[in-house]
Amino acid sequence: MPMKKSVLIVISFLLFMMAACSSETTEEQIQGHLEEAVSLEKDFEEQQSKITELEKQEQELYSKIINLGMDEMDKIKELSGQAIDSIEKRSEAIKTEKASIEKAEEEFAETEDLIAEIEDEKLKETATSMTEVMQQRYETYHQLNDAYKNALALEKEMYNMLQKEDLEQETLTQQINEINESYQKVIDLNNSFNEHTVDYNEQKKAFYEQAGMEVNYEKNPTGNKSKEE
Repeated sequence: MPMKKSVLIVISFLLFMMAACSSETTEEQIQGHLEEAVSLEKDFEEQQSKITELEKQEQELYSKIINLGMDEMDKIKELSGQAIDSIEKRSEAIKTEKASIEKAEEEFAETEDLIAEIEDEKLKETATSMTEVMQQRYETYHQLNDAYKNALALEKEMYNMLQKEDLEQETLTQQINEINESYQKVIDLNNSFNEHTVDYNEQKKAFYEQAGMEVNYEKNPTGNKSKEE
């Protein structure tokens, strides 16, 4: 019977796959999840380059706007509209960036139960320390993402203000100050995120070496959000 034969082939294949998986040591399974997490952050790295370029473009637009007089309102509105478009593109980029991080975070979480199975206490301690650092990194990223979205919202509000002919200098100055404060928070969190990334890479390298595994040492992406008005 062709159908029964097909079923037997599928079952045999599944049993083979299960046997192959079970042949891996706990440490090797952990390594697999760690390296897959790195791979899943590739989109994050790509979006960082895109965001940096958009920041530069928007900064150029801002510089042009502040050098225009109120009698050039049509030009101010045009450039402000372009700046808002740039902000919208950055908003989309950080959504993609966040999705990449969240996928990597889910993959990394797969190591938790495996680490509990490690028999060597010193190695387990190293793995636990590595995990704690990465969790801090993810937590910092989510704070960074929220801070950056807040900064973008304030910038968008500013460009809408600039299109109003009755805009007062005091109101604009206050908005710029809020933007600069928001970006200072972004910078601080970005620095913290980068520090956690470096620390994690060191911890991962130590875990691999202690476990006697080949070290596939590749930098995790770091953030580079640093725009200020």
